[in-house]
Amino acid sequence: MVFPSTMGLPPERAEEVVRLAGMAPSLHNRQPWRFRLLAHLIELHFAPSARLPVADPHDRELRLGCGAALLNLRIALEHAGVRPIATLLPRLHGQTALAEVRAGSGEPPAPDERRLHRAISERRSNRRPFLPDPVPERDRHALAHAVHEEGCRLHVVEREQLSALEELVHRAHRAQTSDPKFRSELARWTGRAEGEAEGVPVSAAGPQPEPHDLWVLRDFSAGQARQRVPGKDFETDPLMVVVCSYHPGRLADLQAGQALQRMLLTATSLGLVASLISQVVEVDETREELRRLLGGRLQPQALLRLGYGSPAPATPRLQPAELLVDDETAAESGP
Repeated sequence: MVFPSTMGLPPERAEEVVRLAGMAPSLHNRQPWRFRLLAHLIELHFAPSARLPVADPHDRELRLGCGAALLNLRIALEHAGVRPIATLLPRLHGQTALAEVRAGSGEPPAPDERRLHRAISERRSNRRPFLPDPVPERDRHALAHAVHEEGCRLHVVEREQLSALEELVHRAHRAQTSDPKFRSELARWTGRAEGEAEGVPVSAAGPQPEPHDLWVLRDFSAGQARQRVPGKDFETDPLMVVVCSYHPGRLADLQAGQALQRMLLTATSLGLVASLISQVVEVDETREELRRLLGGRLQPQALLRLGYGSPAPATPRLQPAELLVDDETAAESGP
């Protein structure tokens, strides 16, 4: 097929924009985003088939991932010479529609945006142990500013909060792994063979967790990862941060996904690596307790560990043409 053109971009540039948009992170690498390319705009939709009904029954993390893809799309369009103007939850575009992006007028991308554009292809979820080197204060400020730019808030977990947070993470992990349906869903999308376009392959899964690990508990290899090298344990005192929205709901989820991705790309540009610790925000009870731990005014959307680490392999991706939807698909029912 000939890739469609859009917003004044020739087919090859439009294909590159969609490819970069599709390099966002998502739960179990399900890549739930889809794009409808029209002459003067691009619509962002979600794919109902990419839902994870056990781990993500309310589709919150699905929208978080789609928000991350939207941020990539905005940056890729700006790099291609299109000033993007995004509207979240547009009406009259079908029930799977989450956003539309039109072209506006503006200046060429700033140097910071060009660095984020390069970081799209470099960013990885790093599930391996990190180095003990602390993250400098100036970099912490840069991460917080990135989240603030997208209308959200970054909470850096204080030392006195770590013990309570650890207990919540472990409790959420036990709640999930005691559910046979959760274990089955996790096994289906992790420990995937190399070359499969979706899910987490063994090469990107990191080492198998061990009982003494404080933070990294989920086995993304479905039991197939090699045992870790002796002495290469996970760090006991990583930088832990929570990306928070100011309100709950679908709109806030999309805003938080963009904030999360801007922070991750900023971290990549600073030489940092990150991994998501999803359990505590996937279980309703522990997510509510985490909200209270943070003061009760913010909605926790994503918990991450950040630091310095060895390079991690990329996870597989769907091809740009597989991310396109037509009129009929765009009209599918949604949440």
